[in-house]
Amino acid sequence: MFLFSKGSNKRIAAYQRELIETHYQEVETMYKQIRGWRHDYKNHIQTLQVLAADGNVEAIKQYLEMLNADLCTVDTVVKTGNAMADAILNSKISLARSRKINVNVSVDIPIKLKMSEIDLCVIIGNLFDNAIEACMQLPEEKRMIRVYMDMKNTQLYISFTNLTASKKLKKVSNRYFTTKGEGHGLGLVRIDQIIHRLDGYLSRNSEDGAFTTEILIPQI
Repeated sequence: MFLFSKGSNKRIAAYQRELIETHYQEVETMYKQIRGWRHDYKNHIQTLQVLAADGNVEAIKQYLEMLNADLCTVDTVVKTGNAMADAILNSKISLARSRKINVNVSVDIPIKLKMSEIDLCVIIGNLFDNAIEACMQLPEEKRMIRVYMDMKNTQLYISFTNLTASKKLKKVSNRYFTTKGEGHGLGLVRIDQIIHRLDGYLSRNSEDGAFTTEILIPQI
């Protein structure tokens, strides 16, 4: 059971509103980038045609490398058909890759879930934000986040693993002790509250150099 003071509940509610607004802005930014890239498509083709006509193979290679790097930051990696999951996952993947984080994703979920889109957004958004924050403490070549989502019979399974720069964290009152800011702590509390309300299961595992969160949420 989760017992909090009125002040704590207000901070958590305010944090959730701010988080959802941030996620919305990230999704909107990603789709603006995609629309912009599509708008510039003809210009890119014309540029490559001019370079090809001049026989400038090296310039073509450099231009293609630049386009590929730009496209990687806006590509829609996840396409499950579930609008909320696709939007929040793709926006967070785009954000992570812009920060030089290697992201491995495997997602296979139904178009419609029983749980609310807001709850799904809060869970995925918090997990991704925490993973990105942890990875930013590592050198670029060691930054990695792995995301796995699918259905286990009638339950939605979510697994997030990220590499960290820290040693194995200690548990205090069944929670991992962290020196990160209040926002990080409120995010963890919010996830716990949602999982508890939905009669789900949550497991966190800290090892030297890695942190994993696993979640099961009934969908019947």
